[in-house]
Amino acid sequence: MLRRLTVERHQVWLYLAAILLGLTVGTQAPGVGPTFDFLLWPILGTLLYSTFVQVPLLHLRDAFRDFRFLLALLLGNFVLVPLLAWGLMLALPDDPALRLGVLLVLLVPCTDWFITFTQLGRGDTARAIAVTPLNLLMQFLLLPLYLWLMLPTEQFTSVLSLEDLAPAAIGLIGIPLLLAALSQRWMEAGPGRSVWRERLAWGPVPLLALVVFLIAGAQVGVVRDSGPALLLVLPVFIGFALAAALIARLLTHGFGLPVTTGRTLAFSLGTRNSFVVLPFALALPSGWEATVVVIVFQTLVELFAMVFYLWWIPRRLFRA
Repeated sequence: MLRRLTVERHQVWLYLAAILLGLTVGTQAPGVGPTFDFLLWPILGTLLYSTFVQVPLLHLRDAFRDFRFLLALLLGNFVLVPLLAWGLMLALPDDPALRLGVLLVLLVPCTDWFITFTQLGRGDTARAIAVTPLNLLMQFLLLPLYLWLMLPTEQFTSVLSLEDLAPAAIGLIGIPLLLAALSQRWMEAGPGRSVWRERLAWGPVPLLALVVFLIAGAQVGVVRDSGPALLLVLPVFIGFALAAALIARLLTHGFGLPVTTGRTLAFSLGTRNSFVVLPFALALPSGWEATVVVIVFQTLVELFAMVFYLWWIPRRLFRA
């Protein structure tokens, strides 16, 4: 019987196949772009809903039970990692779409497969689950501030237009988030309903594969033209993954955290929330399409990095 954890461990190959298939379809049938763009929004909204359902949105207070871990996580994810992302962004060529894609995806900590990889990497899964709603809340509050501080004023005002971003924020973030909270309340209100959370947990992997298939098919020209740029951001994303784990090691030592908690911290700092920033990138005006490609590319690099993490974190960096 196929186990969800097995699917999630090998999901990178599914996404690679989906991207290659999307590029093939987009090359052979260039007219599919508008149709794929139309299909992308409802599927992305469904993906975000199935992802948010896994976050314990109604149990924010659980995040405050281990205060030392919480301080280390907040300092890592919302002070040190943003400084790292800003430094890495400055190392790139002065390409606004490229730099924005790097910032968007590196500034927001993951709230979904971070839990899966924590479990696979022998971290503390209970603590990982407890801090996800706080991670989600903090990134929504701080992302505009980070972009205001790190982007030139003219770029900040052009990419953060309320006219462009409000529909994406409400339709693809607000509504799925509200529906997820209502679903969790319904699941917790009666016996036997919790099985629906497990059923919905099967959704993110195939839905994300469908999303990247549609993006690749609709943006085949942008993907082809972005090849040299992706080679430039590849060492940035690899460097980020390595540096994030080392930051987690320093914080674990500084706060005197147990080894399993340190592993959890490493997976939190090393994984990013590409699902949440994709709607904002897709809502950007014409000329910013490369931002979407950079975010999808980071997702693939991160998944390969997680394969390395699953060996490096428990066996070397945070050895028992």
